[in-house]
Amino acid sequence: MRAIEITRSGGPEVLEWREVPDPRPEAGEVLIDVTASAVNRADVLQRMGFYDPPPGTSPYPGLEVSGVVAEVGAAVEQFKPGDRVCALLAGGGYAERVAAPWQQVMPVPRGVRLEEAAGLPEVACTVWSNVFMLGRLRKGETLLVHGGASGIGTFAVQLAKALGAEVVATVGSDEKGERVKELGADAYVNYREEDFAEKVKADVILDIMGAKYLERNVRALKTGGRLVIIGLQGGRKAELDLGALLAKRASVHATTLRARPVEEKGAIVRSVVDNVWPLIEGGAVRPVVYAEVPMSDAAEAHRMLDSGSHVGKILLVR
Repeated sequence: MRAIEITRSGGPEVLEWREVPDPRPEAGEVLIDVTASAVNRADVLQRMGFYDPPPGTSPYPGLEVSGVVAEVGAAVEQFKPGDRVCALLAGGGYAERVAAPWQQVMPVPRGVRLEEAAGLPEVACTVWSNVFMLGRLRKGETLLVHGGASGIGTFAVQLAKALGAEVVATVGSDEKGERVKELGADAYVNYREEDFAEKVKADVILDIMGAKYLERNVRALKTGGRLVIIGLQGGRKAELDLGALLAKRASVHATTLRARPVEEKGAIVRSVVDNVWPLIEGGAVRPVVYAEVPMSDAAEAHRMLDSGSHVGKILLVR
């Protein structure tokens, strides 16, 4: 088969479409003929040499795919050849075929194109597990989403709104702000012009920035608020005022998804299928696709992501 290899650490030009060995499904795995994958920030970090895949997993980038089941390994009864599926991966999605643990494989939601489904597993599992399972966002509460125009941001806005929350998003331009309002956000804050901590009080904050936003995130929390950090685009180290946290009886959580054991990912995937897929099938939440790029031209897709001009997901299609 062919796959995108990272030939060395660096810019998008280090991504090359090459012949590589075919994967085989081991016991408990599903082999998928890949229709599409999607570009995530973690792929960029891996390309730059800052985020190695977990030990024992594929060296190729790509944390999610959609496609058709080609073969199943021993002890797999949940899927069969010919099934239309999408899957959450620890790596290997930029390829013509990939083997995934059956626990991380999901049926494609009804009404979603097979290509579009490639952009669902990572955002759906990330948002559901962090905002709802960990952050415990409830109907009537306020969610602040940083990076509201990103793949995760556009999904979080829609899902939280569909489940009855008030939603505010930070964005880098008023144009992006209007776009997230079209997706259901009640308001937006242009972080280039305003301080979100002066404008918003939230019960749950979904943060991709880390250190740069820590002090302001704590200020923006309501009493009993929950800050969930899933990215470190603004740095790793910052000073935390524990007094401010205590006064608000608030909490700070920092999580990742990629390196979790299969059993933990499987529990998240099953909860997503039970709770999120019906909202997609009913039209309350939908994939937001910025561009579909040939998988062999993954370098161009990475340039799009690096530019920051996108709204929603960038897909790699075969």
